[in-house]
Amino acid sequence: MDMSTDVAHVARHEAERALMGARGRTPATPTSAHGEYLTFRLGAEEYGIDILRVQEIRSYEQPTRIANAPSFLKGVVNLRGVIVPIIDLRVKLGCESADFNAFTVVIVLNIRGRVVGAVVDSVSDVMELSHDLIKPAPAMNAVVDMSYVTGIANVGDRMLILMDIQALMSAADMGLIEAMG
Repeated sequence: MDMSTDVAHVARHEAERALMGARGRTPATPTSAHGEYLTFRLGAEEYGIDILRVQEIRSYEQPTRIANAPSFLKGVVNLRGVIVPIIDLRVKLGCESADFNAFTVVIVLNIRGRVVGAVVDSVSDVMELSHDLIKPAPAMNAVVDMSYVTGIANVGDRMLILMDIQALMSAADMGLIEAMG
């Protein structure tokens, strides 16, 4: 195992350990003054998603491509008998493209009972954020879609973009999950 593979393995292990620790604690309710977020990187930006949506974190493996799929749908993988669509969040969110490397991971999500994978550059950690650290997303004009951004958190010198991953993955243009009626 080379040094970068070893470092990536340790980073994934630490994120998995933090995820398991978060699952062992009492989950935050929607009306609570805080929440737990899995943080990850897409390019230079750091994002956070609700830890309760995360099922597991896996190493990136090349998915089987589906013909005529949109560019953000990398394909599908077989995860213990379940066919899981793999979405590249870098492409979906219009980030600069990045190379797939030893740090690239797939965050396996459970969205409305459906399992979906999201490719990210790397996973950072699980953070508990109090309500006073989270500021509302800035108002933008109609050209910028901020509907999936739930807030911005400043933690030390880190700025986290908090996103509603369930709303993003459930969007009609994704074609993954039927609209709730």
